[in-house]
Formats: sequence, structure tokens, C-alpha cells
Amino acid sequence: MEPETALRILQEQVIACRRCARLVAYRERVAREKRFAFRHDEYWGRPLPSFGDPRARLLILGLAPAAHGGNRTGRMFTGDRSGDFLFSALHRAGFANQPTSASRGNGLALRDAYVTAAVRCCPPANKPAPVEQANCRPHLERELELLANVKAAVALGKFAFDAYLAVLKRQGKLPARVSYKFGHGACYHLPPPLPALLASYHPSQQNTFTGKLTPRMLDAVFRKARRLIDDPSCAGQI
Repeated sequence: MEPETALRILQEQVIACRRCARLVAYRERVAREKRFAFRHDEYWGRPLPSFGDPRARLLILGLAPAAHGGNRTGRMFTGDRSGDFLFSALHRAGFANQPTSASRGNGLALRDAYVTAAVRCCPPANKPAPVEQANCRPHLERELELLANVKAAVALGKFAFDAYLAVLKRQGKLPARVSYKFGHGACYHLPPPLPALLASYHPSQQNTFTGKLTPRMLDAVFRKARRLIDDPSCAGQI
């Protein structure tokens, strides 16, 4: 089976998932009650599929969908300010054909990049429980197997950073006792043939409104990612 077909089947399985009763109840309640500003919108209210170039060399990993962002629009980092911040940076770096992603089907296309998340349903207070993380992990594990061309992975936030490393350890690709410290701009050359791992603060409003994460800081991460996928031997910190 071609990777593109296998990825499509995997996303169909993700969308149909109902394993976590708490997350199912929350995502569906949010979709019924809605935020006043979006009261006329039809909410997605299901787990979110990943999206992007199936032959991508860059993987971007987030935490989970936003209740009134991805859970409303049906696409990751779409319909909220976090997405505006992220896709603007991806556009500047040449990984996206446009700087905004307000809705599904708005013409956004990723170039050589693939966006996914550690958890596929919006969690209350943006905090998935450990059992919910474990339930979602097989989706990411399968995705990493199918995305065979990835040369660099960008983890948006410590949660995504830890989740990515946990998958590699679970698959036996990293020793269980090895540890890597999260910090914005950190870059780790994992044992070959694993992709390099870059860390960034999450583009949440809390981080971007306070200046903890600025456009220049995120641009630096994606410039480093570009160098890594074009020349995996390059080293150093951002």
C-alpha cells in the first residue's frame, strides 16, 4: 500500500475514534454550545486528522486541537490566533503557500511539511489526562512509520516534545533512560536514522501576546529546520 493511501486510511480511523469518554463528551458539548462569536458555524466536533505533504521532510507536532479553533474548523491550527502565528511563519519559511488558515478548504497547502498533534481531541483546559495521551499515541506511532522522508521534527511546546520522545522510546528507537531538555531553540541530532529534533515554545496566545514567543524567534526555528532538511549534517544551536 502506498504511504499516501495508508495515511489517508489512518486519518479516517482517527476521525472515527471514540476511545476517551471524557474527550468525546467535551468536544461534542463544545460543538453544541459553541462560542457566541461562532454561533452560526457548524462545528467539526470530532478528532482532528493530520494534514500536509505525505512526502514531507519536516514534521511539526503540536499538543491538541483548540476547542474553538481546530475543534470548530476540523483542521489543526486553523481558525484561531495560534494558527495565524504558525502559518505566517511557515509561509515566510516557504513551507506554506499562504500565511493564514481560517477554515478548511481555504486553499492552504503545505510544501514539504506535515502537521500533526500528540492528542487529536480538544481537552478541557488544554490538559489531556495520561490515559488519553496513551490512547492517542498509536496514531502518532503509525504516522511516524509512514512519514518515511522526515529529516527534522519541530515540537511546539514541552508537551509535544515529551510526547515525541516517548514514542521513539516506546518503539525502541531511543534508550529508555536517555533524556533531552526542552528549551526554545534547542536542537538535538538524535541517533541516525532518526530526524533531528527542534524545540519551540508553543504559539499559544499566552506565549505570543506576552512576547515569550515572537515571530523572529519562530522564524529562527524554521530557518534551522530548513537547513537541517537540506543538509542533515549541519549542527549547532539556533
